[in-house]
Amino acid sequence: MWDLDIFGVDIDQRTYLKKTAIETCINFIGRTISLSEFRFTKDGKRQKNDWDYLLNVRPNTDQSAADFWQDFVYKLLHDNEVLVILSDNNDLLIADSFNRIEYAVYPDIFKNVVVKGYEFKKSFEMGEVIHISYNNEKFTKFLDGMFKDYTELFSRMIETNMYANQIRALAGIEGNTKLDDENRGKLENFIDRMFNAFRKKAFAIIPKIKGFDYEEITKGVKNEGRSVEELEKFKKDLTSHVANILGIPATLIHGNMAEYETALKAYIKFCIKPLIKKIQDELNAKLIDKENYMSGERIKIFGVAEMDPLELATAIDKLVASMVYTPNEVRVMLGDEPSTDERLNKHYFTKNYQELDSVEGGENG
Repeated sequence: MWDLDIFGVDIDQRTYLKKTAIETCINFIGRTISLSEFRFTKDGKRQKNDWDYLLNVRPNTDQSAADFWQDFVYKLLHDNEVLVILSDNNDLLIADSFNRIEYAVYPDIFKNVVVKGYEFKKSFEMGEVIHISYNNEKFTKFLDGMFKDYTELFSRMIETNMYANQIRALAGIEGNTKLDDENRGKLENFIDRMFNAFRKKAFAIIPKIKGFDYEEITKGVKNEGRSVEELEKFKKDLTSHVANILGIPATLIHGNMAEYETALKAYIKFCIKPLIKKIQDELNAKLIDKENYMSGERIKIFGVAEMDPLELATAIDKLVASMVYTPNEVRVMLGDEPSTDERLNKHYFTKNYQELDSVEGGENG
């Protein structure tokens, strides 16, 4: 009997747990960035050109702008960097893989660039591509190491829950039974079929075999498994860890409406704005040359970080009435284009704002 196999269940590496947490958080950011509008401006006024169409409408023949930027952000956060090349057909393509050759005083070179299984024969210099690094080692290390422990623990919790009410039994044979290879194989096959019957069926009938004893020991054994609520809480905790590393308030990820406004402002300020700044700086460096940049040309990203003007109506009135900003400057801060009405380029001062010495009344009145 010592040679018989011991029955057990291996703990699976449930990769879907890792994938769910990452996909939930990264796609949340990707969907946010996909709402952006990329504007070419000069001295604050919008300019139309071919890049405007590529960035906002159709970057390539297979993707809309929203899909492109969602994939762009996913690649950036998941792989810690993203490379975009311009094809001969003027399509913006996100590279699936590439080799980067770094130089100290010369532009880096990108070779073996692969897009959808096609490898480009040519090499690309840094000035010819859009390349951004996320530089979040904490996130990368978390993905590489900590998920292993989480998946093992989660798998054990599931197995414990599944077998909390399993039937436990002892199986034995008479001592004078000859255990040759044939009988041992028959016995192992019988135990295997009996185990599967109890595992997969609500109930099972096991035939009584002469010389083979079967005794259930489930009675009196206290089995406590993990509830479904505990498993769900475990998955939420893991997703929350990933969200915190990326700068996303966990309440937004889980759809909790408590302190929603505060969480949304924190998300925009600490997660989205730094990411937009990275993308905006790279686009300005690669799509606008130094001379045009110094003459006032810019690429600006709108549509995500701006506040609702209706919620800021009182603050806007104070900013304009105190001569701090002109109406057109306020429009730009809110993501709107400047008005052509020249009156909106002037500063306004209400009667409530006066110098202290000019106040009438009191002893000087």
